[in-house]
Amino acid sequence: MNTLKIGDKVPDFSSKDQDGNTISLADYKGKKLIVFFYPAANTPGCTAEACNLRDNYAELQGQGYELLGVSADTEKKQSNFKKKYDFPFPLLADVDKTVIQTFGVWGLKKFMGREYDGIHRKTFVIDESGVVTKVIDKVKTKDHAAQLLD
Repeated sequence: MNTLKIGDKVPDFSSKDQDGNTISLADYKGKKLIVFFYPAANTPGCTAEACNLRDNYAELQGQGYELLGVSADTEKKQSNFKKKYDFPFPLLADVDKTVIQTFGVWGLKKFMGREYDGIHRKTFVIDESGVVTKVIDKVKTKDHAAQLLD
């Protein structure tokens, strides 16, 4: 797993959001961007994380941040997730894992003694010129916004 690190320039990427719109890194040029990766829509940890970001969205925006959620779920699953919890930010349906591979968050995971490949829950903060300024490896799902705002 070759994960982007602080100081790395993020390669341009594009993917479809929950409504089938193409979203790319270029859309956020000149803005601060938080890209959070989560394993699967509508699972307890991912729901807690995304809802915490939703509840603190105004504060994050107040500090100049845009948000983008990413998982390998389909557009339909992402759309249902966004509508169910009223998320004000787009969710990328990265089914072919292009964005996931770009950031290097796909790799071996261990859960209850089982090993498998999957998405690692990580968050990247990207500055106005597309450079990673912060990486959160140990995401606190219920208090994720605080990790970003400190």
